[in-house]
Amino acid sequence: MADQTNSGPTELGAEMDYQEHEKTYSLFLTLTKYGALHVATLLIAMAFAFFGGFGFISATILFVLLTALGIYLLR
Repeated sequence: MADQTNSGPTELGAEMDYQEHEKTYSLFLTLTKYGALHVATLLIAMAFAFFGGFGFISATILFVLLTALGIYLLR
């Protein structure tokens, strides 16, 4: 049987720009973190409005306050 191992370099394409890759991954993690925060605070505010019976304005105020607190804590 023939030997199937490569003797040349494993990366045959263009050189990778690792610094740009790290920046893109960092941006992805940041957007994911703050996106999850906004979804969670939106769900809490919706539950507050629908099940608590406090209305749209108070739920919006709660959403803004929870979002501001979450952004402060996630920094």
